[in-house]
Amino acid sequence: MLDQSAFDLRRYLTGNAQTTGVFVALIALILFGLLRYENFGSAYNIASFLNYNAMFILISIGMCFVIMTGGIDLSVGSVAAFTSVVAAYLSPYGIEVALPGGILAGAAIGLLNGFFVVAMRIPPFIATLATMLGAKGGALIISGAQTVSIDWTSNFTKLGMEKAFGIFPWAIVIVALVAVILWVVLEHTSLGRTVLAIGGSEDASKLMGLNVNRAKFFVYVLSGGCAGLAGVFLASGFGAGQPLEGIGWELSAIASVVVGGTLLTGGLGSVPATIAGALLLGLVFNILNFENGRGTISLSAYWQMVIRGAFLFIVILLQSRMSGPVASPKEN
Repeated sequence: MLDQSAFDLRRYLTGNAQTTGVFVALIALILFGLLRYENFGSAYNIASFLNYNAMFILISIGMCFVIMTGGIDLSVGSVAAFTSVVAAYLSPYGIEVALPGGILAGAAIGLLNGFFVVAMRIPPFIATLATMLGAKGGALIISGAQTVSIDWTSNFTKLGMEKAFGIFPWAIVIVALVAVILWVVLEHTSLGRTVLAIGGSEDASKLMGLNVNRAKFFVYVLSGGCAGLAGVFLASGFGAGQPLEGIGWELSAIASVVVGGTLLTGGLGSVPATIAGALLLGLVFNILNFENGRGTISLSAYWQMVIRGAFLFIVILLQSRMSGPVASPKEN
């Protein structure tokens, strides 16, 4: 009992130290933007920033659950592109069909990932790499490698264009609801505790009688569903299915998860910190756009990616210095 209490306390303290850095960096960057740019705190910039990054927050939360089990999902970007095309084709039937259709299409690919990983015991990297290629190919085939236009009279475009109660974009409201639900699942249900336990030690979890297979299926279906919803937002926001989008989104999601303090080896993670990680990386781009607008610098999208990578490295380095060497739960 004493050893277990000591382990929980150490994991709690370690987890907080890992996530403190991302919140401190996020607040510092927001203060920098507010002090340096006149319109940084405008309602338009805040709404546009959150609306665009809602897609990345979604896939990052789904990826967080997968990584907490010690797995990986490389298919999320392609799944989002595929489901954006599916939602665009379903949009003439209204949001009542296009929204669940896109989510179910993503969840179906997630179910396939779960089948490969759990039932066929294929390593997650290989399984999701295969579905990544399959989803991308499927999106290009059914769309003819062209964007699929959405009729502007369809109520489906309201999802990406209009605001809930005239205040926040619908995408932000829906993402907030999803985040709260998944936070409750992770922190206050046996399923969430099983997800964390698998990342700590899958063999020990099985010996404890936990339903490991069900939890692993759950995280891959969840990741696919989140990517599917991100694809729906992509289609409704741009007014078209985008089969060529989503390239590199999986890396952005992994980066957000890591910046949020989740261990790549699994067993430790947080929904709020993952959201903060996604916002932090998005904020870097937002500030670079403001700098371009001021004419003080002129950076192409390629150089922005380089700077984003350097920033990611610095944040992770600072986190490691603040928290010290962090042992994986597998090593405890």
